[in-house]
Amino acid sequence: MSEAVRIHLPGEAGALRALSAGDEVLLSGVLYTARDATHARLAAELEAAGELPYGLAGNALFYAGPTPPRPGWPAGAVGPTTARRMDAWTPALLRAGIVATVGKGPRSEAVRQVCAETGAVYLAAVGGAAALLGARVESAEVVAYPELGTEALMRLAVRDFPAFVAIDAHGNDLYASAASEWREAAR
Repeated sequence: MSEAVRIHLPGEAGALRALSAGDEVLLSGVLYTARDATHARLAAELEAAGELPYGLAGNALFYAGPTPPRPGWPAGAVGPTTARRMDAWTPALLRAGIVATVGKGPRSEAVRQVCAETGAVYLAAVGGAAALLGARVESAEVVAYPELGTEALMRLAVRDFPAFVAIDAHGNDLYASAASEWREAAR
């Protein structure tokens, strides 16, 4: 296995396009949290205004809802949620300028296709590691929808946040290829 690629977001977001499905990354910089309720609101604002709100173009969305911070910490646990739940909104958000999404689990064929169309990537974070991921958060601030509590749109500054490229900018899908390889090996 090769060494993890270090990428600083949003400034080095273009480097995501050069990665391949299966590559390990360590993200530093900014991730915006967005779960179901936030996605519905972002999609409505995008449709109304014709552009992404809150300066999200060129940034990454992390499908997570950080728990309240522990004393002395900027955030509590911050684990990925199931990405497929956001698939209905993802194509429009990627076409509007989101460069990466981070979650857990496989995505729909529509998301795979729009990653290839737009050059965006889907990164998978390890589920069950919310405490570890929370320790990678250096600051957290609510950007919009504070009434949604942990589902508010939040700006996280992270350092060395670990993830894997699950769908690369060419549409190669780690989940599909791993399943295919497994079936082939089982023959």
